Amino acid sequence: QVQLVESGGGLVQAGGSLRLACAASGGISVRDNMAWYRQAPGKQRELVARITSDRSTDYAGSVKGRFTISRDNAKNTVFLQMNILKPEDTAIYYCNVYGRFPYSWGQGTQVTVSS
Repeated sequence: QVQLVESGGGLVQAGGSLRLACAASGGISVRDNMAWYRQAPGKQRELVARITSDRSTDYAGSVKGRFTISRDNAKNTVFLQMNILKPEDTAIYYCNVYGRFPYSWGQGTQVTVSS
């Protein structure tokens, strides 16, 4: 069964940090082009960060310099290190492939940043 399970979210004060993890299973390999997305209330899902099969990375302008995407092939897991968090980072965070039709979305992990 194809599955993406996100974890690591929580409530944090502005300026704080969180590290999200996305465990892939059921035939999904994080060696693929992977990305983190987020969806804030009342807004569309947006791409936050992506990592290619050769580990090149790219970030949305709003998080560049604060967020870092990485992966552990042995654990088949993708990470998102988030530093200097801002209230506008509050959203549900998801991982999935990018550049092609996505797998079924996981439950996501809620990140709430208080001011």
